Amino acid sequence: MLRAIEETVEYIKRKTENFKPEIGIILGTGLGGLVKEIEVEHQLMYSNIPNFPISTLEFHSGKLILGTLNGKKIIAMQGRLHYYEGYSMQQITFPVRVMKGLGIESLIVSNAAGSLNPEFKKGDLMIIEDHINLQPDNPLRGLIESELGPRFPDMSEPYKRSIISKAIEIAKTVDVKCHKGVYVAVSGPNLETKAEYKYLRLIGADAVGMSTVPEVIVANHAGLPVFAISVLTDEGFPEELKPFNLDEILEAAAKAEPKMTKILTQLISEL
Repeated sequence: MLRAIEETVEYIKRKTENFKPEIGIILGTGLGGLVKEIEVEHQLMYSNIPNFPISTLEFHSGKLILGTLNGKKIIAMQGRLHYYEGYSMQQITFPVRVMKGLGIESLIVSNAAGSLNPEFKKGDLMIIEDHINLQPDNPLRGLIESELGPRFPDMSEPYKRSIISKAIEIAKTVDVKCHKGVYVAVSGPNLETKAEYKYLRLIGADAVGMSTVPEVIVANHAGLPVFAISVLTDEGFPEELKPFNLDEILEAAAKAEPKMTKILTQLISEL
């Protein structure tokens, strides 16, 4: 893995004239609008980057965007990778390793998720303060070179509390309703049954999705502070459950995305 990371890092450095990002960003489903706020200096297609997995979803563009946002040098993944696409956990999280190798000092993650908390409605934002991992594998399983991090990384603060506090204050300042809650990660790609939604709520989750947790585990393993935020695009309330509609999910994400962008653009300037 170390050789693959080094090869990929060196390729990106050559192609971007040794651009040195301070902050890494992973943009989730329907949440690529933040890219419009970036003063773009370089763009690289995943398919052209050595060792980089390719996003297989038609609504994930699969680009690395490098540039400046609110005075900070950033590298953004426009389109993430998912376990249900058939990738291993190591492949899904490989970009986090590469961004760390390029020099990022913190990681911001966004996603689209389904609400499990009746007080959190479709179109709301939820800052993730903790998570429950129900995915069937772990990106740290197997041999891990000691240079990448410890064998047993601590997860007592997977999402940096000081950054969460800043984001909450920013949300108030820009008048955006923003909850805090627990995100549960499942493998997908099917949506949950009524009984599963009920179970996930009973074990303490406020929102459910199919991403984020592997990247957060690896970021913590690599010593990177993490901030994560969900756009709640549907509601998994068993008594009111409606059939899944992808177009409605993407529409809800697009409508809520400007609110997320308001928070993240200001947050980035303060990191």
